[in-house]
Amino acid sequence: MNETMRTVVSVIEVLIFILVFFAGYFIRKFFSERHLRETETRAKKILEESTKEFENRKKELELESKDFKFKMRSDFERETKEKREELANLERKLAQKEENIDRKVDVLDKKEREIAKREGLLVTKEKTIEAHQDELSKLIVEERQKLQRISGLSVEEAKKLFLRRVEDDAKLEAQNVYNQVLDEAKASADRKSKDVLATAMQKCAAEHVTNTTVSVVALPNDEMKGRIIGREGRNIRALEIATGIDVIIDDTPEAVILSGFDMVKREIARISLERLLHDGRIHPGRIEEVVGKVKQEMEANIKEEGEHTVFELGLQRVHPEIVRLIGRLKYRTSYGQNALQHMKEVSVILGVMAGELNLDVTLAKRIGLLHDIGKALTHEVEGPHAIIGADIAKKHGESKEVINAIMSHHEEAEPESIYAVLLQAADAISATRPGARRETLENYIKRLEKLESIADSFKGVEKAFAIQAGREIRIIVQPDKVTDLQAIGLSREIRKKIEEGLEYPGQIKVTVIRETRAIEYAK
Repeated sequence: MNETMRTVVSVIEVLIFILVFFAGYFIRKFFSERHLRETETRAKKILEESTKEFENRKKELELESKDFKFKMRSDFERETKEKREELANLERKLAQKEENIDRKVDVLDKKEREIAKREGLLVTKEKTIEAHQDELSKLIVEERQKLQRISGLSVEEAKKLFLRRVEDDAKLEAQNVYNQVLDEAKASADRKSKDVLATAMQKCAAEHVTNTTVSVVALPNDEMKGRIIGREGRNIRALEIATGIDVIIDDTPEAVILSGFDMVKREIARISLERLLHDGRIHPGRIEEVVGKVKQEMEANIKEEGEHTVFELGLQRVHPEIVRLIGRLKYRTSYGQNALQHMKEVSVILGVMAGELNLDVTLAKRIGLLHDIGKALTHEVEGPHAIIGADIAKKHGESKEVINAIMSHHEEAEPESIYAVLLQAADAISATRPGARRETLENYIKRLEKLESIADSFKGVEKAFAIQAGREIRIIVQPDKVTDLQAIGLSREIRKKIEEGLEYPGQIKVTVIRETRAIEYAK
């Protein structure tokens, strides 16, 4: 009995031990799973906080980078402006020094001529007083003896020989007089042309607006970006299709960027987007409706601008299609210069030049206004804008002078009238004057370096200097290696190489200087 009880007790103890073991196992498992869940929750929370902190830090870095770029750009523009001012001051100082040197040279030449003249007069007077009669008699006798010693010469042949000598002397003197008259005529023409150009430029004061290839539309808040994009991007696609302009939505705060080379389309897109934002209803149907209305208004504005320009310049009987193209050029630029403003400026300059030369001022203004009309269709028609403009003028009944001047102002054809030649000068003045077109300091310096390197590449060149903002290159040659005649040929060769290897507005004056100096010291 006792043994049975002990067995039962043992079995009970084993069962209790098993129960306790399994109970402990399940309790540990329960608390382990609970701890694991809590750990996962904390890890997710930490990961979310890290992600938010990373995004905030990323935005801060983007803002800092934008601020740094803006600061660098401002510093660069300020330094560029200062360097340009320094270059302009140096150029003015050089010009003043050149003028002073020229004046001193003129004074010295005048004094030398006066001294030589006085010496010549004294010698002539002395010879006239002391030996004029004796020398004349001797010369007559010697001349007769020489004529007599010439075998086979008769009196008639002697006369012919004498007349031939006189004729040769007369031709030489006539050639000298001709060269002197020609030089005086060239100098007079040069002064007159400078006076005409200076008068034309002084009487023209036109405004210039620099345009870029982007427009920025301000938003009331960043939430509007989502409405502009629309569901799955349908709104922004509809706007781009309707206007033909790229709509860029990035991290720029409260702003949308419109990008495109066609300024008319970009202006239509800008006005349309501003109206949509003000109205608040932004969906594909409303976008097409607003863009259509803005296009109609833009056509009316373009026509009005063309009519205003024609009226401002006092022109009459201009074809309506040409008037529309003139207004369209308000939204066209060339190297940063507004095309319509450039055409108006050329028209004014050409009119003043024609007035100074007693030509038809109205015809000159008409030519100046229409000379770049082809730029209104360069994105639609293939070919140079001068040829396109000449075809437009011919199609709408303009005169032969107008057509030829338009076609020849970039040398696509030979100029057939004085108006065509004057147009080339007026166009160059408007395009190349300071501030008319954008040119970075880097490109400006590269152009000057290229100009000097072209001159240095020729044999016999000692030094070369690009002055007058690249409008003139002065070359000093070695006098023992280059003669006077070779210097003339060298200037032509350098001019040809500059025309072939360098792009530049206007013209460049090539001056070759050959100088020999003999220096000795008295001790």
